[in-house]
Amino acid sequence: MTEQCDIAIIGGGPVGAALALALRGSGLDVRVLEARPAQLASADARALALSYGSRLLLARLGVWDAMRSVSAIRTIHVSQRQSFGRAVLRAAEMKTPELGYVLPYPELHNALDQAMRHSDLKTVYGASVTELQGETGQAVIRYQIDGTENTLHTRLAVVADGGKLLAQRFPPETRDYGQSALIAHVTCAAPLSDTAFERFTAQGPLALLPYQGGYELVWTAPHDKAQEMLAWDDATFLARLHEHFGDRLGAFLSVSQRSCFALGLRCAPQQVPMPHTVLLGNAAQTLHPVAGQGFNMGVRDAWELAQEILDAAPEILGTDAMLAAYCSRRRTDRESGIRFTDSLVRLFSNDLPLLSPARAATLSALDCLPFAKRFVAKRMMFGANG
Repeated sequence: MTEQCDIAIIGGGPVGAALALALRGSGLDVRVLEARPAQLASADARALALSYGSRLLLARLGVWDAMRSVSAIRTIHVSQRQSFGRAVLRAAEMKTPELGYVLPYPELHNALDQAMRHSDLKTVYGASVTELQGETGQAVIRYQIDGTENTLHTRLAVVADGGKLLAQRFPPETRDYGQSALIAHVTCAAPLSDTAFERFTAQGPLALLPYQGGYELVWTAPHDKAQEMLAWDDATFLARLHEHFGDRLGAFLSVSQRSCFALGLRCAPQQVPMPHTVLLGNAAQTLHPVAGQGFNMGVRDAWELAQEILDAAPEILGTDAMLAAYCSRRRTDRESGIRFTDSLVRLFSNDLPLLSPARAATLSALDCLPFAKRFVAKRMMFGANG
């Protein structure tokens, strides 16, 4: 079967869904090709760190009120292990109710999915995309459903599938940080319900995000050390975590099942050399989780691309000129976000003796300079474009 549409979004995860919802009611024929079967819920049980700016965009899309299991972050405590340096960011100082939130990925995914089902958007579930080609005036997508081949011609193909589809043809720039992130949920004796912690150590950052009465833990370490940590029994793990983090939250009492994944920086070309094609979210860039910027940048990608599409005259939809305008619109936020997270990892994840006092002084200076704190907090909440 061969069909035609205006916009085809490959990947119905949160970023692809956010773009689709931003285009509903526009009069454009928007198709979402989602590999997951229609009745299969997301199996991703992780929690997401969401910025205040992303919350505002989700509210504009009409899905924020469906979130029921949200933990607010009103204070972020940043410190360096074995150092006097620290900085504290507070929502009240930024004149916002919260700095960010922690919420279950499946709940967000389901809310976006339900909103798409109750709109004029067409979502094709169980669609496995096998080929994407850019041609003069259009992109051509071939996909299978239950072994049946289908072809979709579109004026703009948006790749929001995580980056696998075009990675071999247009290899991204990559950087291996030599680290893995160990993820778990922990409880402690003296939790601070709205305070998140980012602690820099020689082996990598450690983050504790308030969530459901405890904390979502993201503990980075060299690959071999992370595998060793996975094998610790619960008592050993909790004791080592307390030793590593300190006594701000009292003793750590319990830990959930742990998982681990390798960390790196992955940046695809901002404008791929394929007609009528654009990359979005993780397909465009995958960042280190420090400072929680990756997913939030993807949401901003989706919103800005939707505005570019809605502002475009029908005859230039998906053209090189339109996509160049979108890339220009996103360049500052994208490049500064990549530099910000990359610099944090490279500067703070080592034990070089000459850098330690400089890092401590930087954190202390940040804490003492209100304009600097506002600058950093606004970047974390809204990106470089504000």
